[in-house]
Amino acid sequence: MLELIEGLPGNIVGIAVSGRLTREDCQDILVPAIAKSLKRHDKIRLYYELNSRFPGAAWEELDLGWEHVSRCERVAIVTDIGWVKLTVKALRFLIPSEIRVFATIQADESRAWIKARLGARTGTEAAAPVRARRVRTRRVRRLPPAAASSRLARELGQTAASNY
Repeated sequence: MLELIEGLPGNIVGIAVSGRLTREDCQDILVPAIAKSLKRHDKIRLYYELNSRFPGAAWEELDLGWEHVSRCERVAIVTDIGWVKLTVKALRFLIPSEIRVFATIQADESRAWIKARLGARTGTEAAAPVRARRVRTRRVRRLPPAAASSRLARELGQTAASNY
């Protein structure tokens, strides 16, 4: 089932998907909402709240955005479904607009991001970047080839002598 999300600015098409998405939902609700927004604005933004593990068989209907993808400047997807997050991450390079996936508990942050001016920093983006902790690697001391071979010979000689 697909529902339009009310209360968003006119350049943002917001939908919430729960249960099974049908082709009729896309044709009757989503396509007209996108067309209406595109008539009034040069660039639009898409906001999706996905609350269904497998939204349905209407994937071919969702490609309607591809014909208007150059006019889409931002996409926010709010979901806790792992495969959706991974798919968006893998296919992000195909989408010329900014796209972010948010967890359900970040819904307020996602709405602030989708409404914000391009280039504006919002929420966690304004905070200092989190740096990954570097794991220290242990340096291995390398011996010159001649020294290494003589050391190996000494060690082998001691091992051979100790075996007798």
